[in-house]
Amino acid sequence: MSTLALNDGGPATTHDWQARVARAFSRAAAHYDRRASAQRHIGQALWQYLPASAASVVDVGCATGDWTRKLAERYPDAEVMGVDIAPGMLLEARKRGGRVRFREGSAEALPVTAQSVELIFSNLALQWCRDTSAVMAEFARVLAPGGRAVFTTLLDGTLEEIGAAFQRPQALLAYADRDTHLHAAAAAGLRVSHERSHLERFYYPDMAAVLASIKGVGAQVARPQSAGLTRRDLKAATARMEARRTPEGLPVSYRCFTLVLERP
Repeated sequence: MSTLALNDGGPATTHDWQARVARAFSRAAAHYDRRASAQRHIGQALWQYLPASAASVVDVGCATGDWTRKLAERYPDAEVMGVDIAPGMLLEARKRGGRVRFREGSAEALPVTAQSVELIFSNLALQWCRDTSAVMAEFARVLAPGGRAVFTTLLDGTLEEIGAAFQRPQALLAYADRDTHLHAAAAAGLRVSHERSHLERFYYPDMAAVLASIKGVGAQVARPQSAGLTRRDLKAATARMEARRTPEGLPVSYRCFTLVLERP
């Protein structure tokens, strides 16, 4: 049983990594909306950075398309597209309908033409990309002059309670740091108009709910060389989490990085 957001720690290619992430999120697609409360809360904060108008919008890492459909409502005259690497997520997104298109693709290779997008939106998706420079270069390629990219990703310290509970902090997803994002954006020719780093902490009634909040949104990519967690591992991890219990419940931290970029 592997429920951590795991970095494989091995020499797998970007294509291999993307395929494994796509499978994990596809498996979680049917339950995603019910278990993505943290994602919805964090994504809501991006709304204040959206432009007053946009004729073309791409939601990168759209999952089941919740934000994509909201963007279509905000910009009723815009062409709106949701992009995700997980076919299962796109299947669920299309079931829900709406005035949007959904396409399979990655942040490093968006299925849109150059200088054709006025707004890129992305909520808690880019941490799954291994090449931040490639992502920023792709954003610069597809944004029209004056276009904007608005996104939130994650930094080190995310899920630290879970890494400590299982005593495998090295197995947590490796996150690009703030400077890596800023340097990559500058190298791609994008201007930073706003940045914010902050901690969001969510509370759950028990260990089962903690694990469901992660596994239920697809955030587990097992290390192929590591043994699965045993019942004893889970019992010990639960005891360590219980030692952190607060009156609100068991805490799970997300260290968020919000970045708003403009293409000159």
